[in-house]
Amino acid sequence: MMKQPLNKGVSFGLTSGAITTLGLMVGLHSETKSAAVVLGGILTIAVADAFSDALGIHISEEGENQHAPREVWRSTAATFLTKFVFAMSFLIPILLLPLSAAIIVSVTWGMSVLAVLSYLIAKNRRERPWKVIGEHLGVAALVIIIAHFLGHWIASYGK
Repeated sequence: MMKQPLNKGVSFGLTSGAITTLGLMVGLHSETKSAAVVLGGILTIAVADAFSDALGIHISEEGENQHAPREVWRSTAATFLTKFVFAMSFLIPILLLPLSAAIIVSVTWGMSVLAVLSYLIAKNRRERPWKVIGEHLGVAALVIIIAHFLGHWIASYGK
């Protein structure tokens, strides 16, 4: 198992990367049907939200006053790099496929990574994997569904 600071950063980065990027992508797709807008959203999430999440982890770790500065910075770097790289991975289907197909592939990719991460967490905690996976995928699905309907609502707002 990874050292605790790296584990925290990678787990947080993957989870946040999956949920925020997919929510944004699905919402923007529902609103605009524009690959350029979705690409811009992904790039924005990859940079701005990766920095934001990394700083959030950094401040949270410092606030606990239980970690050495080196551990704090490891969590910070792991969060940023994981979130950035994972969010950027969603560019691949958008660049290679028609937008609607790319959204389906992206949701499948993000949910699969989240399911594997959830499985590993459950096994590490000696919990039932399907319960943990279901809980985590349920939250992610809820975010994606809400983002989809918000995108449709925003698109119809000006009509």
